[in-house]
Amino acid sequence: MNAPLLVIEGLSIDQGGRRLVDDIDLEIRAGECWALLGRNGAGKTTLLHGMAGIRPPAAGRIALEGRALMDWPARERALVLGLLPQDASEGFEASVLEAALAGRHPHMGRWASEGEEDEAIARKALFDCGLKGFEERAIQSLSGGERRRLALATLLTQEPRLMLLDEPLNHLDLPWQWRMLGQLKALADQGRGILMSLHDPNLALRFCTHALLLDGEGGWAAGPVDGIVTPEALQDLYGIPMRLIHDETGAWLVPR
Repeated sequence: MNAPLLVIEGLSIDQGGRRLVDDIDLEIRAGECWALLGRNGAGKTTLLHGMAGIRPPAAGRIALEGRALMDWPARERALVLGLLPQDASEGFEASVLEAALAGRHPHMGRWASEGEEDEAIARKALFDCGLKGFEERAIQSLSGGERRRLALATLLTQEPRLMLLDEPLNHLDLPWQWRMLGQLKALADQGRGILMSLHDPNLALRFCTHALLLDGEGGWAAGPVDGIVTPEALQDLYGIPMRLIHDETGAWLVPR
């Protein structure tokens, strides 16, 4: 079995005087696509920020490729781990291509500029996210869904081995939700590690290999998606009765 990309041991995270995550142990390996599920305010964003090293935990240890997370220099860490925030910054003026090329910065020396290969990678990412022909447009001219796809393209341009995505489907319509999840699953199949927060457990069943559930009171459950994303677990998680139905396409979870 391949060594884990990320190892979390005894991790606890507090927010506003509450313990949102308590004593969590988790390993994410190349080839795995994880769904992070929980109610609003359960600590999904807080946990992702802790995993990315931008929020100190109350307790516990995080190792990236066998090395303590905070021992990594920032640029080297960005070659391995990339974070898609819930809402990408809009505080600078740039073209779509310039924004995507920001993902290449960890790959370049301090005074280097983007080369042809960097631009080719960025243009492919834009194409994959449905933004071909948008390269010279200003970010401010994009719709909410287009900006979200640009943020995803920037992360794809970064090419980290482990991707942490906070609500990657924000502002995306249904066709783009399925298309982007298909791309993320394909990246996992090619050897990346993926962890993303989602609101729809059916998308977790369709596209993910594993799931991590947070109840917002410190409790958690993690494992292969078929054993974790169940009607009983979701009823406890969301407080509404759930049932599992089957059709020719597979299994679906619906409220009773």
